[in-house]
Amino acid sequence: MNQIITNKRNEQLKSIKNIVVKVGSSTLTYANGLLNLSHIEHLVRQLSDLHNRGYGIILVSSGAIGAGIGKLGLKERPKSIPEKQAAAAVGQGILMHMYEKVFSEYGKTVGQILLTKEDMTDPIRRNNAHNTFTSLLEQRVIPIINENDAVVVDEIKVGDNDTLSALVAKLVQVDLLILMSDIDGLYDCDPRKNKKAKLISFVDEITEEIVSCAGGAGSNLGTGGMATKINAAKISTDSGISMVIVNGDNAEVLRDILDGKEVGTWFNARK
Repeated sequence: MNQIITNKRNEQLKSIKNIVVKVGSSTLTYANGLLNLSHIEHLVRQLSDLHNRGYGIILVSSGAIGAGIGKLGLKERPKSIPEKQAAAAVGQGILMHMYEKVFSEYGKTVGQILLTKEDMTDPIRRNNAHNTFTSLLEQRVIPIINENDAVVVDEIKVGDNDTLSALVAKLVQVDLLILMSDIDGLYDCDPRKNKKAKLISFVDEITEEIVSCAGGAGSNLGTGGMATKINAAKISTDSGISMVIVNGDNAEVLRDILDGKEVGTWFNARK
């Protein structure tokens, strides 16, 4: 990374207080849908350590449907909405129980918030949600967010947690959004198909060329691909919030970001 880009990153890192971290199904669950306990423990330890450093943390967590798939013994992701809702209803409890258990080992208190699109668009509900987040952060609670998949329908559906995390970041006006995925960041072409693909480490402006680098959905358990991450980056950066895409398999990646190391793809906030 050249010095100018390094300076741009580090300059913004100095003023960061509150962070939204989004973690995807591919990081939290195995291919069979069962929870990846090792990844969850590493994630919680990183978040707790950053919390100890004084950062306010909001976690947007996928994995409810994936956890439900594992518990119900399904062989693949359900296709109908009622089946997805049933898997989410079972899986959300499993996921929160695990978070509560592991976070408590580090002395952290968590709170669950399940959202729909109306909570972001209706003025009264949006204001109420903002006040709830503000109160939780002031009391040093770590909110854990997911879409209310057990009851949500298309009309009130955000659709993916990349977009949801950007909307939450905008709602709370945090200082940084971090998307943890199963890929190192945005490449100039699909690295799964082209071994010569190059990682784009810094994006100052989301141009048509950057958008064209985005592909389709990734794992068979998640709903988001690079296209939804680019959309999240647009929402975030247009709101004055920088965003980073990183690989969730890296056990120290969150600390690396905030220590100014060259990891992932940084989307610079617009003024």
